Amino acid sequence: MTGRAGKRGFASRPGDAESWIKAPDAPSLRADATATFTARLTIDITPELRGRIKVAAFRRGETVADMLRALLAREFPPTEGETS
Repeated sequence: MTGRAGKRGFASRPGDAESWIKAPDAPSLRADATATFTARLTIDITPELRGRIKVAAFRRGETVADMLRALLAREFPPTEGETS
């Protein structure tokens, strides 16, 4: 089945951003060990940017998720005293 009509919605936009940010994350449905300490981040990007990101990841021989995790880790390193 294709299109949005057949998909179950997974999130709604928060009414109050502060309470949403401070709320605990829902437990992951993935059973593998790496999901234990991860959080999902959803962003809106253009289809063109999504395509460029996918091509870059393919050319580098890595997944989009791994490439973006590394990019975010470089851009936002832990600050002193912060736990990782």
